[in-house]
Amino acid sequence: MSACKTLVRTSLSSISSSLRASGPPIPLLHSPSLRFSPLLSPNQGLRLASHNVPSRPYASISTEAADFTDEAQFTDSTLEPPEIPTQDTVEQLLKQKNDVGRLMKMERSPESAHQRGGRWFPYLDKFSCGEDAYLNSAEVLDALDPYILDVRKERFRRVVKNRSYSVCLVVEGLGDFGNVSAAFRSADALGFQSVHVLSCDSSKRYRDNRHVSMGAEKWLDIELWDSTPECFEVLKSRGYRIATTHVGMDAVSVYDMDWSCPTAIVVGNENRGISDEALDLSDLHCSIPMKGMVDSFNVSVAAGILMHHAVCDRTSRLGCHGDLTFEESQILLAEFSLRHSKSSMSIAHEYAKRKAAVLTPRI
Repeated sequence: MSACKTLVRTSLSSISSSLRASGPPIPLLHSPSLRFSPLLSPNQGLRLASHNVPSRPYASISTEAADFTDEAQFTDSTLEPPEIPTQDTVEQLLKQKNDVGRLMKMERSPESAHQRGGRWFPYLDKFSCGEDAYLNSAEVLDALDPYILDVRKERFRRVVKNRSYSVCLVVEGLGDFGNVSAAFRSADALGFQSVHVLSCDSSKRYRDNRHVSMGAEKWLDIELWDSTPECFEVLKSRGYRIATTHVGMDAVSVYDMDWSCPTAIVVGNENRGISDEALDLSDLHCSIPMKGMVDSFNVSVAAGILMHHAVCDRTSRLGCHGDLTFEESQILLAEFSLRHSKSSMSIAHEYAKRKAAVLTPRI
């Protein structure tokens, strides 16, 4: 027995020495130099069994600079990966329409399509890959499927199921980006996909409020507007009624409103409230009944209360807040998948190249 123990200790010591001599083991999916290259042959495919990622042609290892997905560091697929904030702060995003516009990946529907009537949904079933090359939502999902953890894909499906464009949020003339960020966070948490920012003062500078929004801006459809008439005109053409928050004799209690009707909720400046122009152009004024000595809420709190009540009312009347069709849900799933990580776009583009190569006839 003693001889056996000595033999085992000797064997283990030998193995340990060999490992030290050959250098520390490098965990495969923790390596910062990994990138999937879709250009290699099927024989060079790699099966990542520990991540339950199916073997795919063209999946391989590259030793170039890191450009893997956000969850590459997570080896336990039962854990929800934490949200990775966007590189831009909410302040930076809201200063330029081009900056906020690039968050949206699928092709946008033309406004004229909604002015003729019909259901408002912003996306076409089309993702542009340049040079007249396109992928539909099913192809986008197929291209990105191996690169997203199952737990993340399930999260996307659950979120999309509870998303709606039937009620949207409009923030007018807010001077504190912290309030804008907080409103974005509430909109995302409550299932609102569409938010609008009116007359944001780009001449001021504020502290970084990325931690306030918790990266919610990455998953929302944000539209910026220079003028109230322009914004309201477009929203009305999409079928929304404009409900401005206002304390007045003609204001309707939010508890008496039918939120199953497409509605744009407008909240105003922290000090001045809703502008006179917005009040004149709106379809109705609404208010939150106050029970205390003060007669107002913080603007981000008011936005959260309004959206929460809208969700509760819609759920009571319709059975649920989320109301996307199957086709719309699939398109929004593709949109979320493309926003998922910085490598998603390049993966989809390579998929489109392979698709074009297969469809191109050989001479």
